[in-house]
Amino acid sequence: MFFPLSDILSFLVINTLFLSSSCICKKVDNKTIKIVIDGEKFDYPTNAIPVIVLACNRVTVSICLDSLIKYRPSIARFPIIVSQDGDHQETTKVIQSYQNEIHFMKQILLPSEEKKEYKGYYKIARHYKWILNKVFTEFKFNTAIIIEDDLEIAPDLFEYFLGTYPLLIRDPTLWCISAWNDNGKSNLIDTNSPELLYRTDFFPGLGWMLTRELWFELSPKWPTIYWDDWMRHPQTRKDRACIRPEVSRTKTFGLNGVSEGLFYDEYLKYIHLNDKFIQFTKLNLTYLLRENYEIEYVEKVLSLPTVTLSELKMNTIQQKDAVRIVYDTKDKFLKIAHFIGLMEDIRYGMPRTAYKGIGSVFYKSRRVFLTPSSIWSAYDLTWTNRSSCHIFSDVGVTRLFILILFILVC
Repeated sequence: MFFPLSDILSFLVINTLFLSSSCICKKVDNKTIKIVIDGEKFDYPTNAIPVIVLACNRVTVSICLDSLIKYRPSIARFPIIVSQDGDHQETTKVIQSYQNEIHFMKQILLPSEEKKEYKGYYKIARHYKWILNKVFTEFKFNTAIIIEDDLEIAPDLFEYFLGTYPLLIRDPTLWCISAWNDNGKSNLIDTNSPELLYRTDFFPGLGWMLTRELWFELSPKWPTIYWDDWMRHPQTRKDRACIRPEVSRTKTFGLNGVSEGLFYDEYLKYIHLNDKFIQFTKLNLTYLLRENYEIEYVEKVLSLPTVTLSELKMNTIQQKDAVRIVYDTKDKFLKIAHFIGLMEDIRYGMPRTAYKGIGSVFYKSRRVFLTPSSIWSAYDLTWTNRSSCHIFSDVGVTRLFILILFILVC
């Protein structure tokens, strides 16, 4: 639906050429899950939540693994499965040095005929599908956490996922728990409220939890490229939301990668990683259930006094408490976002972190909400300031521009 038929056929052919570690697993009884990886047997409780670390050619995966192992409360509850795409030997050696602390699996692919310019994006999508099929279809775990190899984690990351897990199971309008705040720069969040959580329509990724049930829904339709933007498409999302924190529980250090540092220098490197341990399992988080959130959050936000961008710029707002700024066009939203310092990235009509069009920011010690001007009904799919699937990287756009000039000149 979203990609050329040639890409889909190529994907089907390539997937028949996977070479991998021999992995067999079965549910032994109601108390344990037995898995076998390269001939070794392991037993885990049925409530175990594996942490999948997707690696490729970054030897700095050690930063990610060190923090995961340091803060992991239980090996049995949170087995770490490192899945390496390819055969980068230096990275393999780093991963293998962790020995019994982790499980190591490797996906090795034969050469493919994909477009060289976007090959990295194809490989990422394939890698996700391969390892998620292993974890959910073969190993039969019920839930999993996905961590990319360029992420560092907060001390309470595991507690965060444990505390929000019941919401994911109970509320069918939730489809993921994310540890990431796209607008989590230190000057845009309340670092004194690390317990604060939100619902968001915009799939954040970058450290997220999903269920086997969701994977069985997604896997038959899994795209060949740009899997994260596919997750944000209305036909995939189906009006479901994710939970995300005020203060991020992950932080990326991956300047160099497939995306060529997209957003890194302007936004990502300034994300504040939480350093205060919150006992989420002891908090009442039912305010995040949809039926409660519509009243306790959406209605309350829309009842707040409105101010203008000029008042915010001039610091002439009379109210001491939270306020909201109204937008009714894409350009107005982008103007507000640019001034405040939010990510000016809209996909399928959704601003990053938005829920029903509402965005939240902590600006100069004041809570400010960006809200639609009228009762929200749906995102306007014509609103986009980049390609909705960022089909072209910055380098790709440059090459396309040169090609068009060449054609015109000729």
